[in-house]
Amino acid sequence: MHLLVLLICAQVSAQITHKRTLKLMGSRFDITVVAKDTTQANVDIDIAVSEITRIEKLISSWDPNSQTSEINRNAGIKPVVVDKELFDLIARAISISKLTDGAFDISYASMDKIWKFDGSMKEMPSEETIKASVEKVGYQNIVLDVANSSVFLRKKEMKIGFGAIGKGYAADKAKSLLIEKGVVSGIINASGDMNTWGKQVNGEEWKVAITNPLNKNKAFALLPITNGAVVTSGNYEKQVTFNGIRYTHIIDPRTGYPSSGLISVTVFAPKAELADALATSVFVMGKEVGLNRINQLPNIECIIIDEKGDLFTSNNIEINKI
Repeated sequence: MHLLVLLICAQVSAQITHKRTLKLMGSRFDITVVAKDTTQANVDIDIAVSEITRIEKLISSWDPNSQTSEINRNAGIKPVVVDKELFDLIARAISISKLTDGAFDISYASMDKIWKFDGSMKEMPSEETIKASVEKVGYQNIVLDVANSSVFLRKKEMKIGFGAIGKGYAADKAKSLLIEKGVVSGIINASGDMNTWGKQVNGEEWKVAITNPLNKNKAFALLPITNGAVVTSGNYEKQVTFNGIRYTHIIDPRTGYPSSGLISVTVFAPKAELADALATSVFVMGKEVGLNRINQLPNIECIIIDEKGDLFTSNNIEINKI
């Protein structure tokens, strides 16, 4: 018995943590794996990179050769037959749209880009312009045909995009593939979309810091993550202020107006895809509606920081502040 314990300890201590940072899907990815040596770690990370690249080719609305671009080109014209993987991703996205009353909507890509957060906006767009900007948005107009695995956008010039869910989905897929290949532990961090499994080489759980958006050098808390995902959406960098109201770059796809009142939303969920979508949705829904919705969902928790710097949490999460 003692020998077994010693052998297990020796095996764990022989493992190393290896991390690589690179640009994928137009964003920074940090891929960390626990492996027996650097050579094996690099092989594992290469597998993850290949998988993320494959997904980008499938879902990118910027790549004219992707199936997503083909769907968008045929908006209002005809259905497009797609791989089951993309069909299922779109189906799940529509489910989240229904769950959030449209606060999350992949057809947001149809929205006219009338809000500028680069300092060039000097006045608010008119009410008519804002209303017109969302005329082609609406998940209800995405038609799925299960029998033919086809996707049809009812309105001409309608578009779908995976900006609020794609990186999380890619992180989930890379994680699943690495687990399948026998990688015992790691983190896929897709620009703040963190997906973890296993434990650190010292046996401790991976931890995530909840940063104070009003002072990035300070953290509110350090929380453990066990085989799950955490996504933080922050809007404190891209913003404009008109008539004393601060508007941020996360826009409500139903109204065309930017969200206001919150500066940071962190969602814990079993998968990064879902955490990604819900973090965006809570921003749009606001503190009260957002927390109420999260509290109705199993195995999902949320931390919100409002524009005053006050912290709010869902029912089943406890934070010991640093």
